[in-house]
Formats: sequence, C-alpha cells, structure tokens
Amino acid sequence: MVVTEKKIKSAEIYNGHIIKVFKDEVSLEDAGCAIREVVRHKGAAAILAVSEKGEAYFVEQFRYPVGTSLFEAPAGKIDDGEAPIECAKRELLEECGITAEKWTELGPMLSSPGFCDEVIHLYLAENLSESKPDPDDDEFLDIIKIPLCEARDRLRKGEIPDAKTQILILRGCDILGI
Repeated sequence: MVVTEKKIKSAEIYNGHIIKVFKDEVSLEDAGCAIREVVRHKGAAAILAVSEKGEAYFVEQFRYPVGTSLFEAPAGKIDDGEAPIECAKRELLEECGITAEKWTELGPMLSSPGFCDEVIHLYLAENLSESKPDPDDDEFLDIIKIPLCEARDRLRKGEIPDAKTQILILRGCDILGI
C-alpha cells in the first residue's frame, strides 16, 4: 500500500539565493496531521569526467555547512531556464577548464528526500579537452586528477563522504568496466 500525504497549508520561512524553506502542514492517511519542513532547490548537475587514460577529474573545496574540505565531482546548481546537460557542461568548464565531446546521462539522484526536493542530474563526460578553469568568484577549489580506480579505492576506504561523488564513481566504474 502506497501512503500519501496532502498539503493543507504552507508557509515560506526563508527565500534565499540557493534554497527556499517552507513549513507545511499535511494530512496523513489516518486522518491525522503533521508538520513537514521542506527545502526547495532548483536542482543541480554533477559530472564524472574521465580521460582516455582512465583518469578522473575531481575538485577539493571547503564546505562551510560541514566545516571541512571535501573531495567531490565537479557540480553546480542549475540556473533559471537552463537544461541539466547545459549546466553540466558549464560547471565542468568553469570548475576544471574541461570540455567533453561525449556525454552520457547517468540519471538523477535525490540528495536527501526526507526534507529536500533537490535533484542532481548525473553525467559521464569523455573525450576531454583541457583549457583554463574559470570558477565563480566565491569558489576556491583545487583540481585533482587521479585514476578512476584509485578514486574507487578511496571510496571503499570511506575517504569520500560526498554522496553524488560516490554514485558517480561507482556508476562510472560499471559503465567503463573498471
């Protein structure tokens, strides 16, 4: 049996540059009511860029909410009116200075559906060309290029806590037979 909840009322708590936060009252299947705090997000794209030599490009950047630097796949939020694949191409170029001739859609992932509606569209980028990165003014990141099999080993050792990066590494290894 699939259980559903229906919104009775909603109050916007916060309207920011990246997210909106709502406090919703919902009706439950048993005629009860509950409060749901919901973060609304425009969505994002994340990329596993792999060279002909099997090396993958990652970034390391400080993430304020968790108070540490993280090893991550290049990624970023979708701009208004932008298609997810265009976001992926823009972010890979901005963060790593890379363009790709071949793009494979790996599907969407939900980052944390218990409270957030963010969808991250995942892509594999191949047949790469390098140029100069052009990160956003508030982005300070290091580009890291390592063999994809080494990234998978780091994931298995618990050294990569970022979920989108974990999924990209595992799916990329499956698709590329690594």
